[in-house]
Amino acid sequence: MIIVGEKINTGRPRITEAMAKRHASSILAVAREQAQAGADFIDVNAGTFLEHEADYLSWLVETIQGEVDLPLCLSTSNASALSEAMKRHRGEPMVNAISLAKERLRSFLPVITSRPCRVIALSAAEGSTPVPLDERIRASSELISILTGEGIPPEKIYIDPAVQPMVKDSGTGLATIGTIRQMVADFPEVNTICGISNVSFGLPARPFINRQFLALLMTAGLSAAILDPTDKHLMATLLAVDALLGRDASCKSFIDAYTNGRIAV
Repeated sequence: MIIVGEKINTGRPRITEAMAKRHASSILAVAREQAQAGADFIDVNAGTFLEHEADYLSWLVETIQGEVDLPLCLSTSNASALSEAMKRHRGEPMVNAISLAKERLRSFLPVITSRPCRVIALSAAEGSTPVPLDERIRASSELISILTGEGIPPEKIYIDPAVQPMVKDSGTGLATIGTIRQMVADFPEVNTICGISNVSFGLPARPFINRQFLALLMTAGLSAAILDPTDKHLMATLLAVDALLGRDASCKSFIDAYTNGRIAV
C-alpha cells in the first residue's frame, strides 16, 4: 500500500498560517512527522493562495525536499503552478489530479508528459455529484485511454473514484468500492487511490468511519491512499488488513510497527 501523507494542505488553518509567514520549520515538522509515520509521498497543496499559488507551491517543494528525502504529491488545479513546482522537484513526483474536465485536461497534459511522474486521475468531471458507478467506470476507462495514448505507462496511473461525503451522497461508498473492483479487473496494471477522510466529512466519529472505509477499499483492491499517517489507529487498520490479505510476510511490518509504538489498537 502506497501512503500519501495528507497534512500539508492549505485547508488546514495552521498550515496556511505557516505558509503565509514562510515558516519553514513548522512545515518541515509536519513533513518529518508524516515521513517517520510511514508516508511514501508527502502531499503539498497551496490552493488557497490563488494568484500566488505557483510561488507557494514551489516554496513547499524546495523547503520540504531540502530536508526530507521523500517524493511529493503535487495537488493543484493550476497547470502553471504545477509546471513551476515540477521544475523544482527532485525525482519523480505524483500529480493530483487530472480529470475529464476539458480545460484541466488541455492544460495539464503538456505538463504531465514533460517528465516522468505518477498521475492521479479523477473518475468524474468536477462538479458532477453524485456520480453513479457506471459513470465512474466510464470516466476511468476514458482517462486511462487518454493517458496511455499520451505515453504514460499504466502503472504510473492512479484512478481516484472521487469519493464524496456520505452526507451528500449516500451511495458514494458502494460506488467507490465498485469502481476500484472494476479497475482491478479490467486494468490490472493501473493503480487506484482514494482520499480516505473525504467520506466522513460532516459526520461524527470521523476517525472510526475512516478506518472502516479504508478496510473495505483495501479488500476491493485499493493500492494507494491519501490519509493521515500519524493517526496510529488508522495505520493499525491498514497494516492489519495488509497482513490479512497476505501482503505482509510473517506479519513482519505489523509486528514491527506495534513493537515500536507506531500503531495503536
